[in-house]
Amino acid sequence: MSHPQKPAYLRLGVNIDHVATIRNARGGRHPDPLRAAHLAVEAGADGITAHLREDRRHISDADIEALMAALNLPLNFEMAATDEMQAIALRHRPHAVCIVPEKREERTTEGGLEVARDENRLAHFIAPLAEAGCRVSIFIAAEPAQIEAAARIGAAVIELLTYYRLWGYLLSLLYI
Repeated sequence: MSHPQKPAYLRLGVNIDHVATIRNARGGRHPDPLRAAHLAVEAGADGITAHLREDRRHISDADIEALMAALNLPLNFEMAATDEMQAIALRHRPHAVCIVPEKREERTTEGGLEVARDENRLAHFIAPLAEAGCRVSIFIAAEPAQIEAAARIGAAVIELLTYYRLWGYLLSLLYI
């Protein structure tokens, strides 16, 4: 007789980037991403995600400082694979870092990182982060070549870009 498997424990991570986007568009200090993080924690979040973009269009360096000082739960620091972002991550040593592609013309991340094409550079980029104790994830397209390359470079976690597959599926429902 087989026993049903217990479902895996799901954890909720809340991304606070666009709270900062609204703050920055309005000018001033509100809404406050740190306050949003505290509200998420009070509501049961298991972690907070913040993307410090190179152009600082939403989360700022001061936000990262405040989050690191105030949070008692994991911070997932999303960042581009640049020397500047690596230095910031190594200085703060968040629980996790997620390496994402960045294009200045994007409003938000629209594609996955090309790990298969940039394997050697990314392997050398993530090694010091992992050695510093950060759990490293890579944001990639749901393609076998990208998944295999992420494993080869030592990414502990992959985050799959499913946007295009989801929209394709939803659009197909309209034409059934």
